[in-house]
Amino acid sequence: MTEQTTEPTDPSPALTSLPYTGDAEADALLAREPLALIIGFILDQRVTIPKAFSGGLLLASRTGGRLDAGVIASMPTADLETLARTPPALHRFPNMMARRVQAMCAIVVRDHGGDAARIWTPPADAAEVERRLCALPGISTFKARSILGILARRLGTPLPGWQEHIPDEPSMVDVVDAASLRAYQLS
Repeated sequence: MTEQTTEPTDPSPALTSLPYTGDAEADALLAREPLALIIGFILDQRVTIPKAFSGGLLLASRTGGRLDAGVIASMPTADLETLARTPPALHRFPNMMARRVQAMCAIVVRDHGGDAARIWTPPADAAEVERRLCALPGISTFKARSILGILARRLGTPLPGWQEHIPDEPSMVDVVDAASLRAYQLS
């Protein structure tokens, strides 16, 4: 008989790194910089998970060493597309994804004072944060719910009602190390 384990429904203590890329610096940035996490979810289509979630670090390195929604939003689109195309490219579709990231950054600047963490700053509950995340280009309900689960279970930031706003199926919430990342990618 095999023992079955279940993921706790209580929030976990905050991690200092999210093991999504295999690069310690990129993984640490995902845990401490909300903009990097959102960029990773936007880029997470038609590329590997490590490639998508390394995008925040790559953009930071090409825009002055740190991620700044205001800088990205105000940059001429053609310049951002050039940064995204420069090898190694940001994504398989660098121009389209550069525009999507720039549009997201413009919303963060306009609606959240340039601070992506303010998307989920209390007093917002999980339903409101899901709505705010889904308003961002490239963020589906599934991705929004994955972010809510990561906030609660991996980053120590549970929002009221979060348990009802996380994916029922396998998601990035389940990734805690390289082995679980491989398992998720195969699911």
